[in-house]
Amino acid sequence: MPRPIRAFIDLFALRHNFSVARRHAGSARLWAVVKANAYGHGLERTVRALHDLADGFALIELERAIALREAGLTKPLLMLEGCYAASDVPLFIRHRLIPVIHRREQLDWLLASRWPAELPVYLKLNTGMNRLGFDTAALLNAKSALAGRHIDCVLMTHFADADGPRGIDWQLERFRVMTSGMSEPTSLGNSATILRYPESVGDWARPGIMLYGGSPFPQAKSAAELELRPVMTLQSEIVAVQGLAAGESIGYGCTFVADRPMRVGIVACGYADGYPRHAVTGTSILVAGQRTRTLGRVSMDKLCVDLTDLPPEVGAGVPVTLWGEGLPADEVATAAGTISYELFCALAPRVPVMEIG
Repeated sequence: MPRPIRAFIDLFALRHNFSVARRHAGSARLWAVVKANAYGHGLERTVRALHDLADGFALIELERAIALREAGLTKPLLMLEGCYAASDVPLFIRHRLIPVIHRREQLDWLLASRWPAELPVYLKLNTGMNRLGFDTAALLNAKSALAGRHIDCVLMTHFADADGPRGIDWQLERFRVMTSGMSEPTSLGNSATILRYPESVGDWARPGIMLYGGSPFPQAKSAAELELRPVMTLQSEIVAVQGLAAGESIGYGCTFVADRPMRVGIVACGYADGYPRHAVTGTSILVAGQRTRTLGRVSMDKLCVDLTDLPPEVGAGVPVTLWGEGLPADEVATAAGTISYELFCALAPRVPVMEIG
């Protein structure tokens, strides 16, 4: 028998979450963001599930974009970091990939090629994230160069705190100043912007984490409150049960010590499967559909759960949900001091994946 851990990907939930993005974004067109193997959910299955809904797909990895084209995908593909070398440009042209240009060298590579005038480019503006993007002077030069070749562009920026207290107004004002007098289409909104500032998403919005059932602001509003459904559910089983006397410890480092007699279940899941090693004692987990807690350190292939207050028949072979249906990934991530994005992306290749829908 194979090891009992598996991940379930609910494509019905994925399509539902896209419909939530569509409703909030109004008339804006939507790039479904599928970088990092669709946040760990599987690029090909995600594109297949959203093919008739999304206006296009946004990713970073050139080889994955080419694979989608070779598989027959004709929808627009947006490359969020553009070209990494001049040798990429012919591949962008051949496969009709739309680059996000964020520095002058990328623009020079494009202008030195036979870039087709009908294939647009995105110009990324640095309005305060301070990672990538043009300042005002460089933007004006880039627009002028593209206009000289009759190449259309979309003006894009990325918000640093759309999910936080500072919000987006300060960056929106910078964007308006930088683009004063310009009439090109815009792309502004990620998931947090779509849900919190739907009037400011621009002409092309870019939903990411919300598609996969994660909340962009889990401390303020849960995914369920945002009408989002979990797409990935990670499940396993209890493979053994141990009894602890008061004063005994369990796991590496002896970080958990029982203060009373306890029953402990050993679950076939560890950090080599993608469960966060830094999840602390007390992280929520579902055993036979009942909420309990983890105990001690997560090891490579196993973790421990508290069965003390569960019925005595709960033992080896009983199903366990690590996150997903019934237990939000955001909750597990928060307990581990991280975000659901990391949990999803860290799903290990050794975990079998099953599709629903």
